[in-house]
Amino acid sequence: MYSPPSDPDTEQRMRAHHTHAAKALDVQVEPGAEFWGWAGRTLGAPARTATGAPVWLRLVSAPEDKASGKLWDGALDAQHAYGDLDGHRPALLAVHDAVDDGTAYRAELSVRVNQPVLSDDPILQHDLLLPDSWWNDLAGTLEKVAAVDTDRVAVRQQYMDRAIPEFVGIPAPAVARWSTAHSDVHWANLIASPLRLLDWEGWGRAPEGFDAATLHAYTLLQLDTAARVRTAFPVLGSPAGLAAEATVCAQLLQTVARGDNLVLEAPLRKWAEELRRR
Repeated sequence: MYSPPSDPDTEQRMRAHHTHAAKALDVQVEPGAEFWGWAGRTLGAPARTATGAPVWLRLVSAPEDKASGKLWDGALDAQHAYGDLDGHRPALLAVHDAVDDGTAYRAELSVRVNQPVLSDDPILQHDLLLPDSWWNDLAGTLEKVAAVDTDRVAVRQQYMDRAIPEFVGIPAPAVARWSTAHSDVHWANLIASPLRLLDWEGWGRAPEGFDAATLHAYTLLQLDTAARVRTAFPVLGSPAGLAAEATVCAQLLQTVARGDNLVLEAPLRKWAEELRRR
């Protein structure tokens, strides 16, 4: 969760359109709780329907000419492809679109999840003791995600060909198999009981093992939990998973080069050394 945007005009504009969307979708926003995304791009809040059902109202904005494509349609596409994913994905109930002064707004009304995420930070800051049943549920859920056919793309071969040599120091490994990935499996998008997987903006095709490699990357500071990730996902460390691991490692080292995720720099460079040896 981010702070409200530093630009007061953006803050006022997003709050106003969030209110308009609530009226259009006939829900009442509960006061006192709001959740901002990066740079005020999104604004979410708990709400209730006219019958009292708890829901979540999220508003996303973008310039009108960019209000399309993978990220814009991710939640709606995921609802069509997965539904509630056997209870592991908050179902999308309704969508409301609007355009105002060159900016597009999409309001997404979803089933509300009241349980907290496992971490406020995508990077795990302390080891977690999760039961084997949770890990089995996660592995099984990601297998169901992977089995869905889609033309959405989460990782492009062109990116791999460019970024892996630059940031990992090896040629892009051949992809043994492409499958569908959530593509943002980290600890701030996971709920423990029951298992829920949040934030479906960027899902699409990726090298096999991409979700497992992503979760492992965000666990590198916690050795015990990182080892549990590798146990749950044996594709990690295997020839079949090399392309996914190298891609995720390159992606995060690229963010480090931009000044983000700096606490992961040392373990990511160690991971890159291991990948070069493989």
